Amino acid sequence: MDKSEWLGAQGETWANEWRRTDRSFTAVTEKLLSRIPSLRFNTVLDIGCGAGELSLAIARGYPDVRVMGVDVSPQLVAASRDRGANLSNVSFDLSDAAVWRAPSGFAPQLLVSRHGVMFFDDPVGAFANLADQADRGAHLLFSCFRSPAENPFFTDVMDLLPAGPPPPPPGSPGPFGFADPDRIRKILAGGGWESIAIDAFNFPMIVGAGVDPLADAVDYFAAIGPAARVISGMDDNARADFKHRVRELARRNMADGIVSMPAAGWIVSARKA
Repeated sequence: MDKSEWLGAQGETWANEWRRTDRSFTAVTEKLLSRIPSLRFNTVLDIGCGAGELSLAIARGYPDVRVMGVDVSPQLVAASRDRGANLSNVSFDLSDAAVWRAPSGFAPQLLVSRHGVMFFDDPVGAFANLADQADRGAHLLFSCFRSPAENPFFTDVMDLLPAGPPPPPPGSPGPFGFADPDRIRKILAGGGWESIAIDAFNFPMIVGAGVDPLADAVDYFAAIGPAARVISGMDDNARADFKHRVRELARRNMADGIVSMPAAGWIVSARKA
């Protein structure tokens, strides 16, 4: 997956499914929010803000702080603006963070991202641009996935599919582009960031809930992520068989009316050099 996919069908799907995606990342949002109170800031930039959940949570929790979210997807920005219509301290900009320019009077003192930084074609250049736009001494805080092998929510579902194309090389833009912590350090240092800290974070990826959690989980994987792209090209029988196997996988991962899959990420923090 690269940036271009967010400009079309991928962005539209995530915009339509923001309730499910926000739910699946609940623990990540809470983890990032828990790290914020120790920092001092009046302006916030949310990088790759998606449908705006993290931006909106910060804006609600800090009404005197100005928050701006940026994303390349027109559909996601539209969803964010709709959700934030009643909050006066948050705005959303349709822009690529790699080349984003801060508007007059806005120099972010805190730059955050919930799994939104792994898609840069030139990550060093992107983080250098963000450092240029940031205020002096600005804080950076973001989450990203660790390796696919540490994320059963991804591999267990993909294992149910027929063999597909080989995975992209490590470090390629995509969900696992920041899996290697040494690569993260090199990217950030090369982009003008220091005091880099990388902490492992395991969390449950919620994929099914509600009246019928198993059906909800099947719908989740059929709509969101790499499996969805593969099954869209299947014939009816193959698709039905896949959905049956996903339902059984969901059943094995259901407890107390919730289907969740193990996931693993990094919480990364840094300061502008």
